[in-house]
Amino acid sequence: MKSETKAHQKAPATNGFGELFLEIGCEEIPAGMISAAARELQVILNKYLTMEKLVDGAEAIAFGAPRRLVAACPRVRLKQEDIQRQINGPPKSAAFDGQNAPTRVAEGFAAKYGVGVDKLFVVSTPRGEYMAVEQLVPGRAAADRLTEIIPRAIAEIPWPKTMYWTGASGLRFIRPIRWVVALLAGRALRLEVGGVASGTATAGHRFLGKSSIAVSGCEDYLAKLAKNYVLALPEKRREKVERELSKLAAGKGLRVNADASLSDLVVYLNEYPSAILGSFDPAYLDLPEEILITVMRDHQKYFAVRRRDGPLAPHFLAVINLNRDAKGLVRSGHERVLRARFADAKFFWEVDQKCRLADYLPKLASVLFQAKLGSYGEKVERLRALSRWLAEQWFARGIHEARVAHADRAAELAKCDLVTGMVREFTELQGIVGGLYAKVQGEPEEVYWAVYDHYRPTGIDEPTPRNLTGATVSMADKLDTLVGCFAVGLAPTGSSDPFGLRRAGLGIVKIVLQRKLPVSLSESVCAAARGRFGYAPKLKVKPEVEKSVFDFLVDRARYVFLEREGFAYDEINAVIAAGADDLVDARDRIAAVREIRKTRNFEPLAVSFKRVRKILEKAGSEKKWRFPAVRPELFQEEAERKLHAAAHRVAQEAEGHKKVRGYREALQGIAKLRPEVDEFFDRVLVMADEEDIRRNRLTLLAQLLSEFSTIADFSEIVAAEK
Repeated sequence: MKSETKAHQKAPATNGFGELFLEIGCEEIPAGMISAAARELQVILNKYLTMEKLVDGAEAIAFGAPRRLVAACPRVRLKQEDIQRQINGPPKSAAFDGQNAPTRVAEGFAAKYGVGVDKLFVVSTPRGEYMAVEQLVPGRAAADRLTEIIPRAIAEIPWPKTMYWTGASGLRFIRPIRWVVALLAGRALRLEVGGVASGTATAGHRFLGKSSIAVSGCEDYLAKLAKNYVLALPEKRREKVERELSKLAAGKGLRVNADASLSDLVVYLNEYPSAILGSFDPAYLDLPEEILITVMRDHQKYFAVRRRDGPLAPHFLAVINLNRDAKGLVRSGHERVLRARFADAKFFWEVDQKCRLADYLPKLASVLFQAKLGSYGEKVERLRALSRWLAEQWFARGIHEARVAHADRAAELAKCDLVTGMVREFTELQGIVGGLYAKVQGEPEEVYWAVYDHYRPTGIDEPTPRNLTGATVSMADKLDTLVGCFAVGLAPTGSSDPFGLRRAGLGIVKIVLQRKLPVSLSESVCAAARGRFGYAPKLKVKPEVEKSVFDFLVDRARYVFLEREGFAYDEINAVIAAGADDLVDARDRIAAVREIRKTRNFEPLAVSFKRVRKILEKAGSEKKWRFPAVRPELFQEEAERKLHAAAHRVAQEAEGHKKVRGYREALQGIAKLRPEVDEFFDRVLVMADEEDIRRNRLTLLAQLLSEFSTIADFSEIVAAEK
């Protein structure tokens, strides 16, 4: 302990800077929350350090482990810089009399800031001349500011849920705080968090390490914790897990079943992760591997293991929070638990199939989907009808692999596994189990894969259903849920989305775009809301609800276009302003805008269209001028005749291109109008005194804007700065 204390006392401060180190030690934090909490702590702490001018370029980092959140910043000012500021005071006329002698006003102002009257000076302002004084505001010691900042930053960490415990002094945190380390340049900061005073001592592994370890900074902390069986950095834990998993599997001639989400989980479940290899009865390999993997991964946090040629092997890999399992006691315990879980799965697999999957359908009438939206039995009826309608749309638009009967059958079976014993015990398998049962019971391949996949995609990075029937049922399911939840006031708000509606919306968008499905979003929403098979007449969905769902889906598409496909925000806005009912068509138009905006005429023309819109807005409304026919006989300038003729010619050419989705060619033609548009604005006074002339010119501009905004609204394009 003497050497640790000595090292702590040596913590250096150089050139007025020192390291800030912070650790919040607590009871085990749920593994899925640690990474996000560390990111939030990093953002919050950097916000305060920057706001208080305590950093100069350096930024804090943060990371976490099951019993701790840690943050460190290598260069924090030990004292805020002094600030010279000007303080304006009374008017000069009140501070000095007619003989330029200081009045009591000037003397009072000078005395207030501790200077003589001779230190006052005159400044000119828009309101006249005023007296002013320069004041030096000395910076505060960083230690003083940090004792205020750190508790505030910790309290601001957002958690999905929090708890309050005795002595927490009003702080709500994810778990009770047990210790706090807060150091600046190696010296302890005097602060309190949740009723716990900060110090210089951390704690090692709960079972393998010391309960009190003095530290002097981040480097010292990481080294000493490693000796006490805590790998504080997540990347170090990940390296150890991956190395040991690979080594154990390779030792048996096997390979680890790749599972990124499980890898993330075990990294944050253990402070000193070690891998062990276990075995199970090969007879269980007769069960579908989806069931075996789910039991191992979701219930036991085990990695499945495969043979080199692909099939599962009768082994598993577990990650434990211990240094080793020399006697194999931990391994045998895990094997015993897994054996029981597999026995349950085998029992349900055999019992569930004593009747056919469709025989479970009547039981769905007693399973609640949502209190105001009825049972799953009712949902299945809507799902079947909406799936048939969607399949008919695909077929009518030339997608001949669309089979209405298959879509109907898959929708009928899709939710039946919810009342099976397997899904009641292993809820993660819903959909998958239905597909597996449908397969062994002889349903067509297209149907059983559709049932298997109909929850996909569950996230933007997840795969979509593997066949069109699955895509049809998935879209119908998600549309039905979206419309119903919006109708009963369950639309997502802020971070609250209990029904996963954002994921559902993204799923619909991803399916449509990936498969290039020619679907009208507005018609699909309408069908789900009030078609002959929708929620009506039981639930009357108002038109404004349909619009909200449509807008919600367009917003999801906007996200995909921007974040996933890399289009510019103004290109997306321009196209969506012109209509986004057909997402595949919208993407084609965005791509055309992106390509054509590189040409010489496009952005100047976009600027002209903005000018057109502003003129029309000032004149009343664009729509007001859109319908009267332009009267060429009222043209007075050659420039307006040329624009009218050129616009008519380009409109006919563009219409031909649009019919075959030749949007790039259409936009190229429109961009060539730039000379005529520029000449029009150079030579023609739109707001002429004569009413007929003025109205005719406004009509020409309105029709020009309307005609050429069907691909994209050019006025939304942000011109590049010169």
